[in-house]
Amino acid sequence: MTPPENKNLVDENKELIKEVLKAYPEKSRKKREKHLNVHEENKSDCGVKSNIKSVPGVMTARGCAYAGSKGVVWGPIKDMIHISHGPVGCGYWSWSGRRNYYVGVTGINSFGTMHFTSDFQERDIVFGGDKKLVKLIEELDVLFPLNRGVSIQSECPIGLIGDDIEAVAKKTSKQIGKPVVPLRCEGFRGVSQSLGHHIANDAIRDWIFPEYDKLKKENRLDFEPSPYDVALIGDYNIGGDAWASRMLLEEMGLRVVAQWSGDGTLNELIQGPAAKLVLIHCYRSMNYICRSLEEQYGMPWMGI
Repeated sequence: MTPPENKNLVDENKELIKEVLKAYPEKSRKKREKHLNVHEENKSDCGVKSNIKSVPGVMTARGCAYAGSKGVVWGPIKDMIHISHGPVGCGYWSWSGRRNYYVGVTGINSFGTMHFTSDFQERDIVFGGDKKLVKLIEELDVLFPLNRGVSIQSECPIGLIGDDIEAVAKKTSKQIGKPVVPLRCEGFRGVSQSLGHHIANDAIRDWIFPEYDKLKKENRLDFEPSPYDVALIGDYNIGGDAWASRMLLEEMGLRVVAQWSGDGTLNELIQGPAAKLVLIHCYRSMNYICRSLEEQYGMPWMGI
């Protein structure tokens, strides 16, 4: 950014910042004033602090761990219900915020543009939200019986009050007979979306791969392998780009057996380890799972 040449303009902008900060409570003002400054001539930068963790409850223009998990990796899985566990705000702002296109009937067998939240209130912060979460998952399975599973996307308060979402996931999974995946992706855990990607990848490894291992052991995989099977990973079909990638790969003679996660399904997550090769589009968001596939199943992977 080019600093203003007019010294009066610099002073005016500084006064404007002071005026803005007056609206904040004293504690928040001390934190916020580190992020607002004016770039002056002959200075290398404006001294603004960055690359620090988000403060729970404070709106930020950048992403957080929750955004990386729910908004990027898990949200596009179309036949699962993704619960924003916490106050309604984070879920509302993440709802349908990305153009993750999908094929399906919304509200019947696809839920990508629907928003589900546990809508935390003050009472839930004080007494915990585990029982509310159990009830929510039970009700959603009745209302949307064609869903293939549920993910629990934790918002900041969940990590602060210590809700046992893992216990809820195991309990409700038995009740509804479908996978329920808990994600400790509270926004304050990281300085950007990146840690949320990592947490989401680890959840696939810890909660989805065992499903594949179990089905394979019991010889119940609904999958006929071929020498040309590939898994397309790290493509979120934003604006339909995963469809274009898939068509090109299929025209080359390859068979895409898993698409993670744009226009993807839970079954594609489960059968991903059955592919012969992993092709990764967005390295930053899903290189972790590629390494897991290589370590656990000996699968080679490469970027496209």
